[in-house]
Amino acid sequence: MANLNMVGVDLANLNIMDEEEDPLVVVGDDISVDPEYRLCLVGRVLTNSIVNFPSLKNTLADLWHPLRGVSIMEIEDKRIFFRFYSEIDLKRVMDDMPWFFNRHLIVFHRLIRGEDPSIVLLWTTVFWVRTNNLLARLITEGMARQLGDFIG
Repeated sequence: MANLNMVGVDLANLNIMDEEEDPLVVVGDDISVDPEYRLCLVGRVLTNSIVNFPSLKNTLADLWHPLRGVSIMEIEDKRIFFRFYSEIDLKRVMDDMPWFFNRHLIVFHRLIRGEDPSIVLLWTTVFWVRTNNLLARLITEGMARQLGDFIG
Protein backbone atom coordinates (compact mmCIF):
# COMPACT_ATOMS: atom_id res chain seq x y z
CA MET A 1 0.00 0.00 0.00
CA ALA A 2 2.90 2.33 0.71
CA ASN A 3 4.12 1.95 -2.92
CA LEU A 4 0.72 3.05 -4.22
CA ASN A 5 0.85 6.15 -2.02
CA MET A 6 4.31 6.98 -3.39
CA VAL A 7 3.04 6.59 -6.96
CA GLY A 8 0.12 8.91 -6.15
CA VAL A 9 2.51 11.50 -4.70
CA ASP A 10 4.81 11.20 -7.72
CA LEU A 11 1.90 11.68 -10.12
CA ALA A 12 0.62 14.66 -8.14
CA ASN A 13 4.03 16.33 -8.49
CA LEU A 14 4.30 15.59 -12.21
CA ASN A 15 4.84 18.75 -14.30
CA ILE A 16 4.72 19.14 -18.06
CA MET A 17 7.72 21.07 -19.34
CA ASP A 18 7.49 23.43 -22.32
CA GLU A 19 9.70 21.09 -24.34
CA GLU A 20 7.07 18.38 -24.02
CA GLU A 21 4.33 20.60 -25.44
CA ASP A 22 5.88 20.82 -28.90
CA PRO A 23 5.02 17.49 -30.60
CA LEU A 24 3.70 19.16 -33.74
CA VAL A 25 7.02 19.56 -35.50
CA VAL A 26 8.51 16.23 -36.42
CA VAL A 27 12.15 16.69 -37.28
CA GLY A 28 13.64 14.36 -39.84
CA ASP A 29 16.70 14.27 -42.06
CA ASP A 30 15.86 11.82 -44.82
CA ILE A 31 13.88 13.25 -47.72
CA SER A 32 14.07 9.99 -49.67
CA VAL A 33 11.89 7.96 -47.27
CA ASP A 34 8.78 8.69 -49.38
CA PRO A 35 9.92 8.70 -53.03
CA GLU A 36 6.42 9.63 -54.26
CA TYR A 37 6.26 12.81 -52.14
CA ARG A 38 2.50 12.26 -51.80
CA LEU A 39 2.09 14.73 -48.92
CA CYS A 40 5.05 17.01 -49.64
CA LEU A 41 5.60 20.61 -50.64
CA VAL A 42 8.70 22.48 -51.62
CA GLY A 43 8.82 26.22 -51.09
CA ARG A 44 10.96 29.31 -50.99
CA VAL A 45 10.66 32.68 -49.28
CA LEU A 46 10.83 35.39 -51.94
CA THR A 47 13.59 37.57 -50.59
CA ASN A 48 17.24 38.18 -51.32
CA SER A 49 17.88 38.52 -47.59
CA ILE A 50 18.95 35.67 -45.37
CA VAL A 51 15.99 33.83 -43.84
CA ASN A 52 16.29 32.68 -40.24
CA PHE A 53 15.31 29.06 -40.86
CA PRO A 54 14.66 28.04 -37.20
CA SER A 55 12.37 31.04 -36.82
CA LEU A 56 10.54 30.25 -40.06
CA LYS A 57 10.14 26.60 -39.03
CA ASN A 58 8.71 27.48 -35.62
CA THR A 59 6.46 30.22 -36.98
CA LEU A 60 4.90 28.05 -39.69
CA ALA A 61 4.44 25.09 -37.35
CA ASP A 62 2.69 27.38 -34.85
CA LEU A 63 0.49 28.96 -37.54
CA TRP A 64 -0.45 25.71 -39.25
CA HIS A 65 -0.79 23.68 -36.06
CA PRO A 66 -1.00 20.38 -37.98
CA LEU A 67 -2.90 17.52 -36.36
CA ARG A 68 -0.49 14.76 -37.41
CA GLY A 69 2.68 16.83 -37.66
CA VAL A 70 4.94 18.26 -40.32
CA SER A 71 8.66 17.93 -41.05
CA ILE A 72 10.25 21.15 -42.23
CA MET A 73 13.77 20.86 -43.65
CA GLU A 74 16.04 23.36 -45.33
CA ILE A 75 17.46 22.14 -48.62
CA GLU A 76 19.86 23.73 -51.08
CA ASP A 77 19.34 27.06 -52.84
CA LYS A 78 17.14 28.59 -50.08
CA ARG A 79 14.49 25.94 -50.64
CA ILE A 80 12.39 24.44 -47.89
CA PHE A 81 10.97 20.91 -47.91
CA PHE A 82 7.67 20.28 -46.10
CA ARG A 83 6.41 16.75 -45.41
CA PHE A 84 2.94 16.46 -43.93
CA TYR A 85 1.64 13.34 -42.27
CA SER A 86 -2.03 13.93 -43.02
CA GLU A 87 -3.87 14.89 -46.20
CA ILE A 88 -6.13 17.12 -44.09
CA ASP A 89 -3.16 19.16 -42.81
CA LEU A 90 -1.70 19.56 -46.30
CA LYS A 91 -5.08 20.54 -47.78
CA ARG A 92 -5.64 23.17 -45.09
CA VAL A 93 -2.25 24.75 -45.76
CA MET A 94 -2.85 24.74 -49.52
CA ASP A 95 -6.39 26.15 -49.16
CA ASP A 96 -5.22 29.02 -46.93
CA MET A 97 -2.56 30.29 -49.33
CA PRO A 98 -0.86 32.68 -49.77
CA TRP A 99 1.53 32.43 -46.80
CA PHE A 100 4.09 35.03 -45.75
CA PHE A 101 7.10 35.08 -43.47
CA ASN A 102 8.40 38.45 -42.22
CA ARG A 103 6.26 40.16 -44.87
CA HIS A 104 7.84 38.09 -47.67
CA LEU A 105 5.76 35.78 -49.84
CA ILE A 106 6.42 32.05 -49.62
CA VAL A 107 5.97 30.28 -52.96
CA PHE A 108 4.93 26.62 -52.66
CA HIS A 109 4.74 23.74 -55.08
CA ARG A 110 3.07 20.42 -54.32
CA LEU A 111 5.43 17.66 -55.34
CA ILE A 112 4.35 14.76 -57.49
CA ARG A 113 6.03 11.45 -58.22
CA GLY A 114 9.38 11.83 -59.92
CA GLU A 115 9.90 15.53 -59.22
CA ASP A 116 13.18 16.63 -57.71
CA PRO A 117 12.51 19.22 -54.95
CA SER A 118 15.86 20.87 -55.54
CA ILE A 119 15.11 21.79 -59.18
CA VAL A 120 11.32 22.20 -59.38
CA LEU A 121 10.29 25.66 -60.61
CA LEU A 122 8.88 28.00 -57.97
CA TRP A 123 7.40 30.70 -60.18
CA THR A 124 3.68 30.73 -59.45
CA THR A 125 1.41 31.06 -56.45
CA VAL A 126 -2.25 31.55 -55.61
CA PHE A 127 -3.74 34.94 -54.71
CA TRP A 128 -7.19 36.00 -53.68
CA VAL A 129 -8.29 39.18 -55.42
CA ARG A 130 -11.28 41.22 -54.32
CA THR A 131 -13.07 43.32 -56.89
CA ASN A 132 -15.81 45.85 -56.31
CA ASN A 133 -18.36 47.18 -58.79
CA LEU A 134 -17.26 44.88 -61.62
CA LEU A 135 -19.39 45.58 -64.70
CA ALA A 136 -21.51 42.60 -65.73
CA ARG A 137 -20.30 42.82 -69.34
CA LEU A 138 -16.72 42.24 -68.15
CA ILE A 139 -17.54 38.93 -66.45
CA THR A 140 -16.75 35.92 -68.62
CA GLU A 141 -18.69 32.65 -68.49
CA GLY A 142 -15.85 30.95 -66.62
CA MET A 143 -15.72 33.76 -64.06
CA ALA A 144 -19.48 33.51 -63.56
CA ARG A 145 -19.20 29.77 -62.85
CA GLN A 146 -16.45 30.38 -60.27
CA LEU A 147 -18.36 33.26 -58.68
CA GLY A 148 -21.42 31.02 -58.47
CA ASP A 149 -19.38 28.54 -56.40
CA PHE A 150 -18.67 31.29 -53.84
CA ILE A 151 -22.05 33.01 -53.85
CA GLY A 152 -24.45 30.09 -54.10
